[in-house]
Amino acid sequence: MLPLSRTLRRLLDKQISIFKRHYTNRNVLSLGDRGIYKDVFPNVSVKEIVDLLNSSPQCVYSGFDPTASSLHLGNLLVLINLLHWQRAGHQVIALVGGATGSIGDPSGRSKERELQSAEIVAENSRSVTENIKTIFDNHKKYFWDDKKGQERLKRPIIVNNIDWYKEMNALEYVGRIGKHFRMGTMLCKESVDTRLKSEHGISYTEFSYQIFQAYDWYHLLQKYNCRFQAGGSDQLGNISAGHELISRLSKKEVYGLTLPLVKTVSGAKFGKSAGNAVWLSADMTSPFDFYQYLVRTADADVETMLKLFTFDSVDAIADTCRKHQTRPELWLAQKRLADQVTKLVHGEEGLRAAHLATEALYNSNVDILSRLSWNDVASVFKGAVVKDMLLEPGLSILQFSLLAGCFPNEQDARRIIAAGGFSINYQKVVNQDELLSDTVHILPNKITLARVGKRNYWVIRWAS
Repeated sequence: MLPLSRTLRRLLDKQISIFKRHYTNRNVLSLGDRGIYKDVFPNVSVKEIVDLLNSSPQCVYSGFDPTASSLHLGNLLVLINLLHWQRAGHQVIALVGGATGSIGDPSGRSKERELQSAEIVAENSRSVTENIKTIFDNHKKYFWDDKKGQERLKRPIIVNNIDWYKEMNALEYVGRIGKHFRMGTMLCKESVDTRLKSEHGISYTEFSYQIFQAYDWYHLLQKYNCRFQAGGSDQLGNISAGHELISRLSKKEVYGLTLPLVKTVSGAKFGKSAGNAVWLSADMTSPFDFYQYLVRTADADVETMLKLFTFDSVDAIADTCRKHQTRPELWLAQKRLADQVTKLVHGEEGLRAAHLATEALYNSNVDILSRLSWNDVASVFKGAVVKDMLLEPGLSILQFSLLAGCFPNEQDARRIIAAGGFSINYQKVVNQDELLSDTVHILPNKITLARVGKRNYWVIRWAS
């Protein structure tokens, strides 16, 4: 073989570089290296699915029932999976269950969900839709750059299943769709079987849920050629019901994928019903609280969380964890996780607010405290006494402390202030007769932070 000339070699290297930048690996099953998938069905060869994925862009959907006015961290993994599909060049659909949210999914629940009014479900549907749009918009803005030669992302399709069920009457539904389901198969679904054996049992409403989710998939297959569905591992029965329905109504093969459920250290599932949800809406879980939750991830879990919730490569994650192990007190891995996920959910502004709030709380930085919003201060000092006050001329430190409720009586106030146990905006105040100043004791954001001892805080918001 003749050696290539230097010029020809440079030209070939340039063409290879261009090809690599524009080539997209469409095989999302490679995400198995990150632990994202738990089950893939039906039981066909992986090569069959990989060949289909690589042959042309495919369509995948995941559903989100609006059982609350916000999605939570447990839902985020499903959204991130959709983002991986989008990054691989596929079309993704997020289905908001305006209809199924009124029924209630028995999966993973020990008793029936309280039914909500149509008005509440509709309002929740709008809020959940905004959650989904925000995640996709932030991903495109902060984690994807078309200018670097990456493939342009296909816009996600967001649908609401109330749009097709509201036009369908009960006779059509039972006669045209229900006849394809067998009671024996439906009763064997784990979610149904578990509830049948429980003290609460299961209603026909919840029992029928799997039929609705099955038809959703069939509808999306007909309209968008959607051949893939992905959901949490507790959705296995519902997804398989869709596969069974489609196998009876269509000649197209479809595929289901399940994702691991995100759980607490104790093994409890994240979710509204568990009472420990970390919400994606800032007015339900502030960016600071969201960030702090992730920063407190245990060392034993942080590598797994980085693989599941960030877009860092597996090699980059391994490198981050190696650096973390050499200096665990710096929390490098946890901070990387918190930074990336907070930016995805709340954007750069939300991440900045979380950083400022963290600095204000742990480093007693008064300059940063003065730049926080009222909501951020209230979130940082959760559990503090919060009070609105009107500044009166000639108000002394002693009088202020009593009006704010920092002390039960004047005797205690005088004693503790004189002993140096009272501070305003992180500065000890020992002169109880000193007058309260709007330039010294009240921050530019019209807030005063009073503290008695080391842990008892009062947050004062001054009226204009």
